[in-house]
Amino acid sequence: MSAPSEPSGPHGERGDAQSSPEATTTTTAADNSEHDSPPEEKQPSEGNSKSAEDSVPASEKKKREYREMEEHHEPKHAQVDMSEIHLKAEDLYDKEKVDLETIEIGDVFQLLECDEGGLSEEEVQRRLDIFGPNKLEEKEQNPILQFLSFMWNPLSWVMEAAAVVAIILSNGQGSPPDWEDFCGIILLLFVNSTIGFYEERNAGNAVKALMDALAPRAKVKRDGEWKEIESSNLVPGDIISFKIGDVVPADCRLTEAINVSIDQAALTGESLPVNKKLSDQCFSGSTCKQGEAEAVVIATGPNTFFGRAASLVGQDDDTTGHLQKILAQIGSFCLVAIGIFVIAEIFVLYAGFRYQYRRGLNNILVLLIGGIPIAMPTVLSVTLAVGATQLAKYKAIVTRITAIEELAGVTILCSDKTGTLTTNKLTIDRSTIKTYSHFDVDEVILLAAYASRTENQDAIDMAVVQALGDTARARKGIKLLDFKPFNPVDKRTEITYREEETGKLKRVTKGMTGIIIELCTRNKTEELEDKLEKDVEEFAQRGLRALAVAYEELDGDDPAAEGNGFELIGLLAIFDPPREDTKQTIDDALAFGVKVKMVTGDQLAIAKETGRRLGLGDHMYPAKVLKEGPGPESQYKNLDEIILDADGFAGVFPEHKYEIVKRLQSLGHLVAMTGDGANDAPALSRANVGIAVEGATDAARGAADIVLTEPGLSTIVHAIRQSRIIFQRMRNYAIYACAVTIRIVVCFAVLAFTYKFDFPPFMVLVIALLNDGTIMTLSLDRVLPSTEPDAWDLVEIFSYAIAYGLYLTGSTVALVVVIVETNFFTRKFGVHLSNTTGPVDRNDPQLHMIVYLQVAIISQALIFVTRSHGFFFMERPSIALLLAFAVAQLVSSIIAAYGDWGFTQIHSISGGWIGIVWVWNIIFFIPLDWIKFAMRWTVIRHLRERRMRKAQHALKLERTTSRVASVHESLYANRTNFIRRAARAAHKIGLGGKVRVRPEELERIGSIQAATTGQTLQRHPSRPLPGPSGEKAAGPSQAA
Repeated sequence: MSAPSEPSGPHGERGDAQSSPEATTTTTAADNSEHDSPPEEKQPSEGNSKSAEDSVPASEKKKREYREMEEHHEPKHAQVDMSEIHLKAEDLYDKEKVDLETIEIGDVFQLLECDEGGLSEEEVQRRLDIFGPNKLEEKEQNPILQFLSFMWNPLSWVMEAAAVVAIILSNGQGSPPDWEDFCGIILLLFVNSTIGFYEERNAGNAVKALMDALAPRAKVKRDGEWKEIESSNLVPGDIISFKIGDVVPADCRLTEAINVSIDQAALTGESLPVNKKLSDQCFSGSTCKQGEAEAVVIATGPNTFFGRAASLVGQDDDTTGHLQKILAQIGSFCLVAIGIFVIAEIFVLYAGFRYQYRRGLNNILVLLIGGIPIAMPTVLSVTLAVGATQLAKYKAIVTRITAIEELAGVTILCSDKTGTLTTNKLTIDRSTIKTYSHFDVDEVILLAAYASRTENQDAIDMAVVQALGDTARARKGIKLLDFKPFNPVDKRTEITYREEETGKLKRVTKGMTGIIIELCTRNKTEELEDKLEKDVEEFAQRGLRALAVAYEELDGDDPAAEGNGFELIGLLAIFDPPREDTKQTIDDALAFGVKVKMVTGDQLAIAKETGRRLGLGDHMYPAKVLKEGPGPESQYKNLDEIILDADGFAGVFPEHKYEIVKRLQSLGHLVAMTGDGANDAPALSRANVGIAVEGATDAARGAADIVLTEPGLSTIVHAIRQSRIIFQRMRNYAIYACAVTIRIVVCFAVLAFTYKFDFPPFMVLVIALLNDGTIMTLSLDRVLPSTEPDAWDLVEIFSYAIAYGLYLTGSTVALVVVIVETNFFTRKFGVHLSNTTGPVDRNDPQLHMIVYLQVAIISQALIFVTRSHGFFFMERPSIALLLAFAVAQLVSSIIAAYGDWGFTQIHSISGGWIGIVWVWNIIFFIPLDWIKFAMRWTVIRHLRERRMRKAQHALKLERTTSRVASVHESLYANRTNFIRRAARAAHKIGLGGKVRVRPEELERIGSIQAATTGQTLQRHPSRPLPGPSGEKAAGPSQAA
């Protein structure tokens, strides 16, 4: 027996990693497995028997297999002709030809044309030319081209066209270029581009973060001698060495391994560090937690597991930002409206009215400047930037501001498990502990804690000791006489101690189930072994890691003496528990209409158990289905149906996560992805919204759009809610901006056609500047978030805009008609234009100013109608919006009263005219709410009902061709929130909580619920269903 202390040192401690086989008591999953198989298909582990085997006759000994969660893959010889494989990346990394990760280590040396003495410097230089350096390439973007790219979109094209017209085409017939309009347009264009350029340059660079994570130095054998070099100079075939604390510099196969444990959680998503033995593979970027090793390099740079993840991060060339798509479509709407009336003006003004070149061009310039929402990108950028600042209060850092808009429309949240949904910290599950003796659960935990280290703990020992609550109890009331730490041979720990209260010597051991039960000799029966075997298999099916505990007493005072025989007293269940707020977060996400799917690199059984505990469900698949697709007897027709219906996937690699996100997007969903490891980076980058949780690696943070700075996912719910508030602000502005486009284009075209009205282009620019200055404050407006994913229903937006625009056009045209065709205002209020005698000049500078004031005031007032769902006065706007509106009206009125500008055709008007315009606008403003209600009850209702009918037919999953349409269809899933809202509203107004629902609504809900419930019952029967041979067909038992 060793001294009564807890020894430390390379062979005495298990390190902080469960790679020690004590962790493998249940397994760390990794023994180089690909995690593709469900637990039922895993090979059982075989424990090494001890002396207890001798005490039982061979004829009576029953060979038992405790099916814990270990996987073993023996290396195989390469199944190809070695002479056909050449030393080049095309051959070595084509897994259809040869897999360097799994073949015999001898074949690796043969294929890589190397030996254990290392490569020569000449050979290294040759291989550097073939394979390139061991680092990831970083693509630098030209900042000038990046800045100019913000001027290449439909909105900018119209702005640029107006600038060209103002400075070049309008230069003729003795008139100078229109410098005022040109400068104003160019200024707005550059402001918009500068904001976008600044935001994009500040976004995280995922590829750079992945580069920084690589080990900078490596110990390598060259020409038979060990030396330290830059890791970027490593090549396939190099012999390297690493020890505890080192970062593995390249993908390699172990040629020597002394008690090696590797933490590769950030790469593969596995909960625990993994035991590595001779010929096993180690990934570049993983960390050695225990032991030391020598290895042969099999892949470097972009060919490594790490490098493949990095290359996937940049593969977003086929996707355009969602907000950019919407802006392009809004710009196209405005462009079409402008184009129609510009062409009409060309024919009418030049062919019909015989206008001179410059006069007609000024009218066209009015449509170009006033028709396009010049500041829309700027307004939306400011709105998003303010939203990012507000999200920072919830500890969420936004690295790409347009992700806020996309988060509002997210319909599916794909979440990594390890460290995201769970704590990535082992815990004893007290509710599932099994006892086999007179000891109760608390006593079993206490005895297991005795057999654990209290210093230099690994995760297993820490979990056991912390299960006591008071960690001091692990040594309280006992005197430690001898402690045997974990070692790879015995696969258990053991303590011999004296109980201070009784003075008796006792011994406790804990470890791998197969090892512990073989040690036991006391009270060991067939019934006990049957029960243990069943319990271990149940744990394995549920993804729980089993840790057996045995106990014996000693006679006398010799701690080295034999005891009265070990007795099995308990089986501990170890698991990585969900974070405290994860379940509530998932429930909140579901309440917001967001479906949550788990996508993890961990094993299938573990994923299912976590899903059950979180209420996600356990309808999960191994990664192999992503490659093989549905089987011949599957209820699914294609892989898309599986991905859409599954609760999650397990054993996935970066390529799988990336593919899952990509396919969901192709089905019309906006997808958010959460994660914390380098293995999550490609999917985070591909997702519409990538979210890196607290404690994420640099690679994950660099690829993400939103980075959380505090533990848990609750911040995501705050972010979703805040993003929907921001979305409502942008939607309100979009309706407003499109309405103003219709109102300007149609209004001034009609006036030009009817009265040859030549409105000065510069005043349209002034209107636009005042309008957009007011609208900037929408970023602080008070709005209510929706309870379902938001989507840009552009048909609905354009319908509202056309209705508002035509109505406002009518208000302006009616005012001009009254002034030109009658003397009503002169007769009633004594006001006059410049020409006090004779007919009214239709291009009187004062008439221009009256029209300017009328358009400016009522256009700005329109925002109060578009921002509210009911009457405009029922939803209080923000103070900032009210103040900005008041200032803009004051400025407009001052310009009208004193604006005698020689470079444009306007003249100041009297206070009487200003008062008339104000009253006129108030009269025409009041019916705007009724227009909104009329649209909602007719056109919008029809559009929504048509969309609802499409949603009913969308129950049968099909790949959609239209992204926008499919997003809308995905929103109309089974949601009953509107019933609860209606109930609350009815209760407030005294209807006793009674709710009336249209029959078609009930039919829609009922049909979807019936389909969903049928599928759910099929997956989770309430009672065992008889299988073909009478056994239960139901899946693994539910968690307690």
